[in-house]
Amino acid sequence: MTQTIAPRVRTLVLLFLAVAGALLAGAAPVSAHAALTGSDPAQGAVVDTAPSQVSLTFSEPIAVGDDSVRVLDPKGERVDKGDPANPSGTTYSVRLVSGLPDGTYTVAYQVVSADSHPVAGAFTFSIGAPSETTVSVSAQGSDDGLVGWLYGFGRYVSYAGFVVLAGGAAFVLACWAPGARVRAVQRLVVSGWLALTAATLGLLMLRGSYTTSGKVGDVFDLELLGDVLQTKTGAALVSRLLLLAAAALFIAVLFGAYARTADAVEPDRDAEDDGGDDDGGPDKRDLTLGLALGGTVVAAGLAASWAMSEHASQGLQAGVAMPVDVVHLLAVAAWLGGLTALLVALYRAPVETPVGRDAVRRFSRLAFGSVVTLAVTGVYQSWRQLGSWSAFTDTRYGQLLLVKIALVAVMVAVAFLSRRWTQRLADARVSEAAEEAERTEATERAEEAVEAKEAVRAKEAVRAEATERAEEGVRAKEAVRVKATKRAKEAVRAEATKRAEEEKQLAGTAPAEASGASEVSEASMAVEPPKASGVSDASDAFDAEKAEAGQDSVRAAQLARQRAAAEAARQKRLRDADPNRFGLRRSVLAEAGVAVVLLAVTTVLTQTEPGRTEQDARAATAASSSASATGQGSGAVSLTMPFDTGGKSGKGVVSIDLDPAQAGDNALHVYVEGPDGTPVDVPEVKIALTLAAQNIGPLPVAPDHVTTGHWSASRVQIPMAGDWKVEVTVRTSDIDQVTVSKNAQIG
Repeated sequence: MTQTIAPRVRTLVLLFLAVAGALLAGAAPVSAHAALTGSDPAQGAVVDTAPSQVSLTFSEPIAVGDDSVRVLDPKGERVDKGDPANPSGTTYSVRLVSGLPDGTYTVAYQVVSADSHPVAGAFTFSIGAPSETTVSVSAQGSDDGLVGWLYGFGRYVSYAGFVVLAGGAAFVLACWAPGARVRAVQRLVVSGWLALTAATLGLLMLRGSYTTSGKVGDVFDLELLGDVLQTKTGAALVSRLLLLAAAALFIAVLFGAYARTADAVEPDRDAEDDGGDDDGGPDKRDLTLGLALGGTVVAAGLAASWAMSEHASQGLQAGVAMPVDVVHLLAVAAWLGGLTALLVALYRAPVETPVGRDAVRRFSRLAFGSVVTLAVTGVYQSWRQLGSWSAFTDTRYGQLLLVKIALVAVMVAVAFLSRRWTQRLADARVSEAAEEAERTEATERAEEAVEAKEAVRAKEAVRAEATERAEEGVRAKEAVRVKATKRAKEAVRAEATKRAEEEKQLAGTAPAEASGASEVSEASMAVEPPKASGVSDASDAFDAEKAEAGQDSVRAAQLARQRAAAEAARQKRLRDADPNRFGLRRSVLAEAGVAVVLLAVTTVLTQTEPGRTEQDARAATAASSSASATGQGSGAVSLTMPFDTGGKSGKGVVSIDLDPAQAGDNALHVYVEGPDGTPVDVPEVKIALTLAAQNIGPLPVAPDHVTTGHWSASRVQIPMAGDWKVEVTVRTSDIDQVTVSKNAQIG
């Protein structure tokens, strides 16, 4: 079982690289989130006299620099002067030099949308009549090259790091407390922190080049870095780095003090005992609560660094969208990050600290709550970014969103299988628990009986051997004594006989006595050595008994270690051979594989122009073309503005014709069309004219309804020439209305 871990991990990594590379490579051409919805002069328009300025209207506010908007003559020379201005709303203008000759002029722009993405493009208009031009209108954006690819990859790594960091920590705190002491889980969470930190630093360095030139050499330009730090995106990245410092402290406490209080519990204990807080007392409960609150605050702050600088911060209901986006990101991290931690625990947790069924059950409940949260917040975000059902299929954003929804559905289906494997694992463990306990108890009793018998036999053998040696020593001693006594008696008899003979001879008495005494002394010496030999044998027997006892203790310790290793190996084999655990591993691995693709699609989705914006831009272009074809644009001034009231059938385009666009009497025509270009009626249309430079206005105009989608007003008095702001209020229901505006040069 363990031999297959490395190939599967390698396969997962290769899948991640392939999908991320393919998706990120294909995302660059559509990375803009602000779209050009109108211009004056219009794209491809032919005007009779040279305009004094060029105005561009975008779908959302943008950031402009000195060279953000350039106007080039047919020879490629710049004819704009001064910095771009923002006279009103989302309209930006640049003044032109006077006395421009006839010919085709090119307007090139490179700006940064309010949701932090660069927008680049170009179009042409002509004065008098079209002419040849040396300027190419196919401008490459700064996000199309290597820097753009690196920036997109950095965004993916930052999302992945956040998911692993926040989700892994949540899995330990909410599902599996002993995991705080598992080295593989610790490495996973720390890796997430390192990835997010490195990616954030990289994004901060790349940001200046990404939004301007797109050149690799500008990545280390300190002046560009200073400019980035003054932007909303730069502030968000710096805030993220500060929050990551707090996250480092959180990780240190989680895998330090908290890990020391985590109990090493068995995998089959009840839910309330599997790493629960009750076993650790009030101190552990307080520490767990503190980590949970602190971790939630840090994770929410990290999520807010995305919400405050990207899609959620612009468009409809930004005040609601940003907190919803934070909740959405936290739910993603809890689900996908927790899933990654569970996968690591199932494959890498040591035998003595395996992840149990109760931890899996807790994560199952956490994942279910995350999926419900994702569904609710995702529906709101989809409505906000798409605005209509047709955007699901007509826009790239909608198509990617459909792919994301399909991947989430697949993950939920696989998660259902994981829940079934978890239940089977629990049922099998309950049925096998009693049998395993009985087998274990019987085995322990048998082993204890065998050990006791072996110990008794060893002691009896040592005692018998010592007794035998002692008896042999005593027998040897007695034999020596008997022999010595016999020799002594024989010597005495011989001496007595000799003395008797000598007495008869009356000579040699003294030598005989001395000889007898010497022989008696020799007899005594002959008896004593056997006595010393017997004592030595008894001492040797005692030393042998002590040596035998020492060797027995060493063998017992070795036997205990061997049995512990054999038991650990047996438990590992049983765990790996369990078909239910094997099925759970496979299903969680499948979930993780789908999650890798899902995260890549989500990253590309955040870099794609929202469907609502894309459809607005299309509608504005279509309305401009329709106006030219039907003669609506025959007036001196023709303005086209997309609108979205946010309600049902609230999207469309309103066009204003003002003729002759001079001081005095003017005729005004209003045309309202739906997203598909067909004329539509709305309950109310109101016009207001303002000349801010002279503090004139707003001057209200109430046009009369002429026919479907057409209103008009005659004798509209404009008191003086100037750059007038034309505001149009469109009401599509009793409560849904919106005001859009555009500037027009009068006189």
